[in-house]
Amino acid sequence: MRHVDFSPLYRSTVGFDRLFTMLDSLAQPDQAQTYPPYNIERTGENTYRITMAVAGFDEKELSIETHAHVLQVKGEKNAEPTEANEYLYRGIAKRAFERRFQLADHVEVQAASLKNGLLHIDLLRNIPEAMKPRRISIAAEAVDTPKAIEAHIN
Repeated sequence: MRHVDFSPLYRSTVGFDRLFTMLDSLAQPDQAQTYPPYNIERTGENTYRITMAVAGFDEKELSIETHAHVLQVKGEKNAEPTEANEYLYRGIAKRAFERRFQLADHVEVQAASLKNGLLHIDLLRNIPEAMKPRRISIAAEAVDTPKAIEAHIN
């Protein structure tokens, strides 16, 4: 894939820096994260849920932070003492991870829960009243009384 240089657009636009940064990061497949797997679902008109498969992690080993439209989920496994058993195959990943999600404007994290190895993060899009569309009523003139036209003759 070719790399697209957005620097000329930075000079002629205002307020689109985040958009160009996101497009630039999409053009770099080496940074694509595959672990842990996740789903993003719409649960209502203004509610969303991110579900991440974090088997083997407990609540103390996970952290969730939001800052400047970025949701960051980190998992770090505590150092385990050496086990007496020898693994022939180890398919359950215990490696540390960090996954970032770009949040749209006015999207807030409502809650997070961990159940059966799945981390659920509930999001709410809370649009301020000033930004919501509003209906403007159109006033019509009253047609009850007829208008009289007067002419002055000099």
